[in-house]
Amino acid sequence: MKTINNYQHKKILVLGLAKSGVSAASLLHKLGAFVTVNDYKPLNENPEAQGLLEQGIKVICGCHPIELLDEGFELIVKNPGIPYTNPLVAGAIERGIPVITEVELAYQISEAELIGITGTNGKTTTTTLIFEILQANEGTNPLIAGNIGTVASEVAETATKDNQMVVELSSFQLMGIRSFRPHIAIITNIYEAHLDYHGTKKEYAQAKANITRNQLEGDYLIVNADQEELLDLISFTKAKIIPFSAKKPLAEGCSIANGMITFLGEEIIPRSDIVLPGEHNLENIMAAIAATKLMGVQNKAIRKVLTTFKGVKHRTQFVEEIAGRKFYNDSKATNILAAQSALNAFSEPIILLAGGLDRGNEFDELIPSLKNVKVMITFGQTAEKLEKVAEIAGIETVHRVDNVEKAVPIAFELSKPGDVILLSPACASWDQYKTFEVRGDIFIDAVHKLK
Repeated sequence: MKTINNYQHKKILVLGLAKSGVSAASLLHKLGAFVTVNDYKPLNENPEAQGLLEQGIKVICGCHPIELLDEGFELIVKNPGIPYTNPLVAGAIERGIPVITEVELAYQISEAELIGITGTNGKTTTTTLIFEILQANEGTNPLIAGNIGTVASEVAETATKDNQMVVELSSFQLMGIRSFRPHIAIITNIYEAHLDYHGTKKEYAQAKANITRNQLEGDYLIVNADQEELLDLISFTKAKIIPFSAKKPLAEGCSIANGMITFLGEEIIPRSDIVLPGEHNLENIMAAIAATKLMGVQNKAIRKVLTTFKGVKHRTQFVEEIAGRKFYNDSKATNILAAQSALNAFSEPIILLAGGLDRGNEFDELIPSLKNVKVMITFGQTAEKLEKVAEIAGIETVHRVDNVEKAVPIAFELSKPGDVILLSPACASWDQYKTFEVRGDIFIDAVHKLK
């Protein structure tokens, strides 16, 4: 960890806890700041806040009192999930108090080279692929962090110059950076998302583009060349742009030629050798190849990972083959676009398990991707809406169940050898499950029970 004096004797407010807030508060305390933590959850229900209190950090819980802004804070470190419309955050900005997120702290203390990955879809798969390829390569010592689940500033505390930090970054995190600068940045794609937080797609896209805001001529920005609006969005960058494309050959980037994935014209791996299914995953793979090749990784490490890597948990994850049926867990498909990507990844007949939280939208956009679906099993608040779409798509067998656990044995009964049984809900999980991970784990358990 770099020794920095930026925060010594400064009054800093950490707003909102969860894992990133706890890490930020502890780190700032070590760096000599006068830290106050404010979290909405009451202290008696807040073990994280209690732990910080034991460290000698001032803790205020149970509400977000606007009067805190009168205490002379010089900086606010905000939990990424707290919107900028929050009165404390908005008030701080009005008073000229800087507001950052925890990944900015991670950058300031990290001795390791940073590889940052963002985008609407594919962030986690791309991040994991890069990490695993670097692990398989001689001479690299990667660490994985960020929105993928491991707090970046916590990882950065232990990182050395011999490490490479592979960091997944959300738009929420990137809105709160000031000097954050990855040596290699990746934008997998940009689609409309999180409008309840950002307000417009333009603001959301600009938040994603922040990943390259501070990059310089010696840095690299890897982008999806199949999205022209993305190329327009990052036209201001000083970094060297490295494009990738699943649709057209590129002499100066990563693409496909004669069945081979190539980078700067060099053949890396036959597409047929890759075990991870789906066109969307092909884009993730090319982004990962570009990043690791820029870092000098050997082709044998790339091939080793891509011929064995079957996916990240809950993201078109292969679970099991039982009696000729292949089960895939895509619980992370919490929107229509993600479900479309999963459905388009298979040419086999599909038994689709779908449903969840009703956000008020319809599912007509899903219809073209249902061409291989022969059975749909629905559950949750959106069951009826999905059944209407299934009827329009000509799916003859539609079955409603109470939950995911009950869907699995029925899916097996209605399937035949050679079929794919796919959980790809196209909806958030919160109507029935705390998280999409819980929903996916229940699906996995139900599949294993079939054996």
